[in-house]
Amino acid sequence: MGRSPRPKPQRLGEKLLAIRKALGWSQSQMWKALELAADYTAVAQYELGTREPPLPVLLKYAQIAGITTDLLIDDALDLPEVLPARPTFTERLKRMH
Repeated sequence: MGRSPRPKPQRLGEKLLAIRKALGWSQSQMWKALELAADYTAVAQYELGTREPPLPVLLKYAQIAGITTDLLIDDALDLPEVLPARPTFTERLKRMH
């Protein structure tokens, strides 16, 4: 029996871009916050939808934004108008970079 590829979220890239822009971060700042081992172009690829982030990276995006991962993955759900990012977490990240 063949395996069909799993469906990919169509809006994931736009949501990841919206999170970064809402935080006012550059792609390199997001790359540092995500603690990615890959080069910083990975963030651009995630936002353009040419590369899908691994689950731990999606979890980190959600934690940074203060949202649940289902908001990222489910195309039927929109991000909140104002991200409820926890100031203590984002402030700590800003101080680190």
